[in-house]
Amino acid sequence: MKMKQAGQKIVVLTSYDASFTRVIEAAGVDVILVGDSLGMVVQGQESTLPVRVEDMVYHTQNVARARRRCLLVADMPFMSYSSVEQALSTAGCLMKEGGAHMVKLEGGATQLKTVEQLADHGIPVCAHLGLLPQSVHKLGGYRVQGRDQESAAVMKEDALSLQNVGAQMLVLECVPTGLAAEISALLDIPVIGIGAGVDCDGQVLVIYDMLGISGEEYLPRFVKNFMPTADSIQGAVANYVEAVRTGHFPGDEQSFS
Repeated sequence: MKMKQAGQKIVVLTSYDASFTRVIEAAGVDVILVGDSLGMVVQGQESTLPVRVEDMVYHTQNVARARRRCLLVADMPFMSYSSVEQALSTAGCLMKEGGAHMVKLEGGATQLKTVEQLADHGIPVCAHLGLLPQSVHKLGGYRVQGRDQESAAVMKEDALSLQNVGAQMLVLECVPTGLAAEISALLDIPVIGIGAGVDCDGQVLVIYDMLGISGEEYLPRFVKNFMPTADSIQGAVANYVEAVRTGHFPGDEQSFS
């Protein structure tokens, strides 16, 4: 919150183990996300949907053991927060057993009651709007969200409502740059973009993607490989940190209109 108020860009990267966590912290990253993206980049799944709560707890524990400074956020996996009671149980596991400081869940208006209850129980929540990987089949694929006036208005309303019920951070994924800028200006909480343009309060990428080692045949447009201009993994992460801090990442080629 202080960084947003001061106009300082927030740098976020995913990590799933102790070794990468040490590299990330040494490079000056602010927030580590233990993402359910591990289903694809670690487990080799076709989507994030098969990831279990047990998987998320295990990888969050790995990161928590090495973390010394970063805020640690953990994803709530698919179908682990279908009810308020289930959400409280999942979040409890990720925080008590995993060591997370904050949990992240996907969805807008349908998640307001859940976010409110989590916040009321002292659980910090990061919301997630735009492209929702856990709803990829319902959305009809990996597509930019909020391009028409109606869906953009709904996203802005959802973002404000999520903040009002207690969300303390918001991720916007695959959202047009102009809309993401409007939402970032509208909210008091930090807005972290991934494929949402340079005007968000911060940026997040999957670490294997920005190192060019994810093994995916097709990488999203919002990904940039920082390894070709670095002499080490540490150097690549440091270059990512600098690019986010100075507003050089994302560029137009990693953004959507």
